[in-house]
Amino acid sequence: MSENSVNYIVEQSLAIIRLDDGKANALNHALIEGINISLDKAKDDAKAVVLTGRPGKFSAGVDLSVLRAGPKAALDLVTEEAKMLLKLFLHPQPVVAASTGHSMAAGAFMLLASDTRIGSEGDFKIGLNEVSLGLPMSEFGFMLARERLSKRHFTTSIIQGQLYSPEEAIHVGFLDRLSPADNVLNTALEEAGRLATLDASAYAYNKEVARGELVKKVLDNLETNISELIQGI
Repeated sequence: MSENSVNYIVEQSLAIIRLDDGKANALNHALIEGINISLDKAKDDAKAVVLTGRPGKFSAGVDLSVLRAGPKAALDLVTEEAKMLLKLFLHPQPVVAASTGHSMAAGAFMLLASDTRIGSEGDFKIGLNEVSLGLPMSEFGFMLARERLSKRHFTTSIIQGQLYSPEEAIHVGFLDRLSPADNVLNTALEEAGRLATLDASAYAYNKEVARGELVKKVLDNLETNISELIQGI
């Protein structure tokens, strides 16, 4: 299945969601919709999910042309982004990200929302650079960062927007381990295959208990928080 620059296939009970818009994989309505549709299909089709990008680019963040098209356009896009990231974070199956290259802003948030993150070796940048773009951080962004990033690197990552090499990103908390760029997808598939052997019900239960209340809290305040956020752009 190919949906709006999002390709979805299932191999050996593993759902592979590949983002490839031919450019930087900037999140727009079409890519977000494709990810959501793919995650829903994976619940019936597969036992684990692998989220990957195009060579050299996992995702450069949200589509700034849409974000700056006006308050209504920005509100709609950030709301959809937030709901997709929270859906990914709470997806009941194991989710392994194969970061194929640069991963910034919303791309880095997709890494934080995935269970296990395999990064590509190479001259790539990873991080949350919203502040350098003049964008305030959202409540869902703070939540994901607090849950996944090293407390030692929280200020430099979130408040100062520092970008990291793949090696540095492991210590910060964006990635779990690295693989050669030409083998990162295979490494992620191997890890997803291992996780797929775990008891599915227990995995889903543990994730819901660990993350469900956090997600609910963000969703309950999502509209107000994003509205305030957009006013600051």
